[in-house]
Amino acid sequence: MEVTAQLRQLRIAPRKVRLVANVIRGLSVIDAETQLLYLDKRAAAPLLKLIRSAASNAEHNFKMKRDDLVVKKIQVNKAVTLKRWKPRAMGRATPIAKQSAHVVVVLDTKVKRSNGKKD
Repeated sequence: MEVTAQLRQLRIAPRKVRLVANVIRGLSVIDAETQLLYLDKRAAAPLLKLIRSAASNAEHNFKMKRDDLVVKKIQVNKAVTLKRWKPRAMGRATPIAKQSAHVVVVLDTKVKRSNGKKD
């Protein structure tokens, strides 16, 4: 059974969040939390909170074990862009685009192979 959690309007550019998301894709929840704790990126803290939230939802709502959960899918999409202006010389202004991201995490249990061993 799959468990989904969303993080909307994260005020970090999607390109930067994808760097962190690619690190934890396919890992178990415990390994993903360990990676995010020690990763020196600003997007690591919100993604850690999101993974923990999804794992808690799985434990509380669906009675799944935290040790069996795997990050099956993590998707980072572009959200709204805040448009701002920066004053420049001689009365001009240049545009600034402040990007934000939507993140969707899907957790699933480890798949048992046909020979009885866990994946």
